[in-house]
Amino acid sequence: MSYSSFLGVFKLLPPSYMAWASRVKARKAYYRALRQVPAYRDFTGANADALVPETDKDTYIKEYPTGARCVGGTFFHGQTMIDESSGSTGTPYNWVRSARERHESHTFVSYFATYGYGREPWITINGFSMGAWATGLNMGISLQKNGIVKNTGPDIPKILHTMRFFGPDYTYLITGYPPFLKHLMEVAEAEGFPFDDYRIFGLAGGEGMSEGLRDYLLRRFTKVYSGYGATDLEIGIAGETPISVALRRLARDREDVKLALFGTDTRLPMIFQYNPLMHHFEVNENNEVVCTITRGSLLSPRIRYNVHDVGGVLSSDEMKTRLAALGVDMDTLRRECGDGNVRLPFLWIYGRRDYTISVMGANIYPEDIEQCLYNDTALAAITNSFCLSIAERPDGAVRPRFLFEVSQEPNAALARRFADSILPSLVALNADFREAWQEYPETLVPDIQLYRIGEGPFAGDSGKIKQARFLPAA
Repeated sequence: MSYSSFLGVFKLLPPSYMAWASRVKARKAYYRALRQVPAYRDFTGANADALVPETDKDTYIKEYPTGARCVGGTFFHGQTMIDESSGSTGTPYNWVRSARERHESHTFVSYFATYGYGREPWITINGFSMGAWATGLNMGISLQKNGIVKNTGPDIPKILHTMRFFGPDYTYLITGYPPFLKHLMEVAEAEGFPFDDYRIFGLAGGEGMSEGLRDYLLRRFTKVYSGYGATDLEIGIAGETPISVALRRLARDREDVKLALFGTDTRLPMIFQYNPLMHHFEVNENNEVVCTITRGSLLSPRIRYNVHDVGGVLSSDEMKTRLAALGVDMDTLRRECGDGNVRLPFLWIYGRRDYTISVMGANIYPEDIEQCLYNDTALAAITNSFCLSIAERPDGAVRPRFLFEVSQEPNAALARRFADSILPSLVALNADFREAWQEYPETLVPDIQLYRIGEGPFAGDSGKIKQARFLPAA
């Protein structure tokens, strides 16, 4: 399908029909997996009380070997590629993908890029980490469909050299984790890079991006959009569009809009649009989004797979109705933001329910910090509890924050002891963090905060069965 045909289909098809077709395709994917995938047959037999049970890393991925989770019970099919991600204790997970499913995913990423940035020629500079990690290599291949690509990885001198070499006569699309785009911009400013002479787009992914950071980047970037994906599933599941960004910014500025669209959660979610004929989303009783990849090309099918991201789904018509009740006309909003009126459904994401924090694409888990803490018995002896958070400055910059409840008097010297112990242990333990640390350590230096027992964020722990392991960003 060409890009023009893609647009035509989703302009003509009513959202209600797309929702119905998505459910039908999800059901077909379920029956196909039952017939073709040994592990899935066994899994559903063991869960006969559920009509179509959820799958996730713990209940399905860890329980069955990779081959058993593949069509025909093997991943030795032609042109199979392996991507790598990291588990909660740094143990690598490998994900196998067929050539056809990669091609389809690449095409969808390319279409979203065209929708967001237009059809003018540009030079893509791919700043995502290269290697076995899912995003970098696949993003470069995807954007080759849009024109010229240079895969630099997160190498700032090389990126700036490339733009200086080719000059300001071309438009540039730079991809990377949101904090990396910020760091790139600040280094360029310090070097006196002539931003006013250049037209630059930004394409972010791998973690959430605040509107404060988007505003900060838009001082130098003409447009900045973000994509949604998960290595457990695939890249390019959904993408920001002009209307989704406009809706998010409206919800940021109007509490009534935020409440009507997303409920009482105090966080402002990322808002994306997705192709319901490729991905079927549901929301379970825990407000987690559950995904079925409905295409028949998957080597290792994902049926009702839960990465434990909290969020929600609305059709384009449902979104329009909720806004109209508040006096907001979505068609007018579309025209004002330059959206092309493709009526794809909306997906919003707050983040992982498991309290993972993510900085520069590195997932950090409570289990990581606990293990790092117990590597230093002296610090473990004076620590009662701990939790994780993200430290965010007004300009949108973020870094990891680790908070510890200690039995000694907190002071700067003790905080340095924690930092000197925790950081090298985390680098050694967590593969994602180690990779990110090698590329941009300045952004990953943790903010260490110490509190006396029962004080600060730990004041309410005494009455709880479980200690809190996550603190909202501040």
